[in-house]
Amino acid sequence: MSPPAPDRSTSPAAAREPLWRDLIGDVLRRERLAQERTLKDVADAARISMPYLSEVERGRKEASSEVLAAAAHALGLGLGDLLSLAQSELTRTRATGTSPYNGLCLAA
Repeated sequence: MSPPAPDRSTSPAAAREPLWRDLIGDVLRRERLAQERTLKDVADAARISMPYLSEVERGRKEASSEVLAAAAHALGLGLGDLLSLAQSELTRTRATGTSPYNGLCLAA
């Protein structure tokens, strides 16, 4: 019988890992605000509801790849651009050892 797996939820490294949905939401919001666009404008362009886009931006919803692609395209980005920006945010967060994500763990 093998030993039990370590509980990663209490390890210091896991405590610094943000949720992917938080990273994606932050990137979407940052890009939208940089373009000085409203939630309604981007939601209409992406053909998704404004409340749902708001939930995605706040990291409250795990959006499908189709929704993420639509939101990215509405902002003039490709899905790859969106994912790359989120990955860069994750890398920066890990390199500095600081996280604005209140100790939430990355869920895959």
